[in-house]
Amino acid sequence: MTATAPILASTDQPIRVMIVDDAVVVRGLVSRWLAEETGVEVVASLRNGREAVDQFNRYDPDVVVLDIEMPELDGISTLPLLLEKKRDLIVIMASTLTRRNAEISLKALSLGAADYIPKPETNRDVTTSTTFRRELVDKIKSLAARRRRTAPRPAPAVAPVAGRPAAPPLTPRLGPLPADIRLRPFPPTPPRVIAIGSSTGGPQALQVVLKGLAPIAARFPIIITQHMPPTFTTILAEHLGRASGRPAHEGIDGEPITAGTIYVAPGGRHMVIKRVNNVPVIGLEDGPPVNYCKPAVDPLFASAADAYGAGLLAVVLTGMGSDGAHGAGDVVAHGGGVIAQDEATSVVWGMPGATAHSGVCSAVLPLNDIAPRIIRLASGDRL
Repeated sequence: MTATAPILASTDQPIRVMIVDDAVVVRGLVSRWLAEETGVEVVASLRNGREAVDQFNRYDPDVVVLDIEMPELDGISTLPLLLEKKRDLIVIMASTLTRRNAEISLKALSLGAADYIPKPETNRDVTTSTTFRRELVDKIKSLAARRRRTAPRPAPAVAPVAGRPAAPPLTPRLGPLPADIRLRPFPPTPPRVIAIGSSTGGPQALQVVLKGLAPIAARFPIIITQHMPPTFTTILAEHLGRASGRPAHEGIDGEPITAGTIYVAPGGRHMVIKRVNNVPVIGLEDGPPVNYCKPAVDPLFASAADAYGAGLLAVVLTGMGSDGAHGAGDVVAHGGGVIAQDEATSVVWGMPGATAHSGVCSAVLPLNDIAPRIIRLASGDRL
């Protein structure tokens, strides 16, 4: 079936959610959670991907929470079939924390899934996990709100011409920055280290930025905090290494930071920068979550600002919440520079939006323009 161009319902209508999971306990629990949320309606609760595909048109969901491991038709096989039916469909992949599922979840993001959510290991753990509930509800509401703001006006459906592929999804039109965002000049010091924070939509955005930085990536370290659980960050580092052509791995406590290497904060630990005998090294900390996140961006930015001062360039990419905004203020206070991703190209403009509105940014850019601007800055251009 060829994709058409439906849009989400108007903002005064509830978000229509389809749950697809072979565990009846999970389906029932998630349905009850969502039923308690204002503005959310569970329209279907199905046990496998085949049922989801066959009954999709009947229920016409805005969001699908899609389990990975299911009989008959698993999640990764179901995903493209659902996206063929509705190209602006929001699909959130759900999986337990295994290496295989982490690989599949990241593959799903590259195939068009909007996000993923790690499930607790057992059904009993699901019933008691307030974190899982909060994250699932937040993702559904944030992603749906974003899609509704950027959805195009409805257009008459046009049948595709035989032999011609369907038109690609519409992309948001770029526009000027909001009037309340004020930019500051970039610092005169070229960056010596890049620190990046990201969350929802981050894995894809990170690959774009790192591929773009390939011509100069050997000249400085790149230190990344992406909101992800353990195992997922291991796989993410491997993916980023392949995308960038540079060595990439999870940060190791006490290891010296060297140019040309990409360091990823391991899931479940905050990654910070310390100086030992005046040498910057990775530090891993097991403190409480910051901004509900662990790892969090704020500790990375604040510590990197202390360690590198004016030589630090911080980049805040797509993500929910406001993590990174406070740490970006520390970066500026120590003489460094800050770039945020713009709203039009962000999956969710929470983190970069909060940073931009705090007045600490020297640039707010479309995703594809971030790496070229960093290259210019590294060459001494302050524009």
